[in-house]
Amino acid sequence: MRRLRDNALTLTFLVLLLGALVGQSLVGLADYNDAARTAHLAEIDWATYVTSSAFGVDVAENWQSEYLQFTLYIFLTVWLVQRGSAESKPPGQEGLGTDEQQRVGPFAQADSPRAARAGGIGTRVFGFSLTLVMAVIFLLSWATQAVAGRVALNEERIRDQLDPLTLGQYLGDTDFWGRTLQNWQSEFLAVASMAIFTVYLRQRGSPESKQVGAPHAETPGP
Repeated sequence: MRRLRDNALTLTFLVLLLGALVGQSLVGLADYNDAARTAHLAEIDWATYVTSSAFGVDVAENWQSEYLQFTLYIFLTVWLVQRGSAESKPPGQEGLGTDEQQRVGPFAQADSPRAARAGGIGTRVFGFSLTLVMAVIFLLSWATQAVAGRVALNEERIRDQLDPLTLGQYLGDTDFWGRTLQNWQSEFLAVASMAIFTVYLRQRGSPESKQVGAPHAETPGP
């Protein structure tokens, strides 16, 4: 029970993710088969749909935009600040910080991660590992969107007796960039809103909020 409590936030969101994926697959299958009936084509079952390019591209385009958001936010908040925001470092503390502040190398503690205590290239890579992993997941998701999106679009083009697109052609197609940009703009809006809303609004007990009585201009420390 203690392990469940200590990991409750991650586990809850994983359960919500699974529920949302199942819901998306059921709604998507119904929509796909409705379109198939209209076009006098064969309907498909759930297992076929969730392994199809149509489902894959819809999932991938959402994942890539989420991980782009996190990648940019994690890295940009190293250098950029928003005075008064619970999502920002205080003005004047921009930058990577000293080894002493980051508790690496000779300043590491006995219970610090081994990579923080080792020094050298391993410590440097570990110091950027969060951004690097987020960026890799973003790129893989974006690549998956491109591949699955091309297959899905070409299926429609073949039904309409049009020539299929190569991957290079698809990367310059409006379908690829329409799917991409409609997700990016929503992520950028959400991050900007979160940064500025936490200056003036509060949620008691949340680590994503300042204390209820904190002045608007106060920027919480790291």
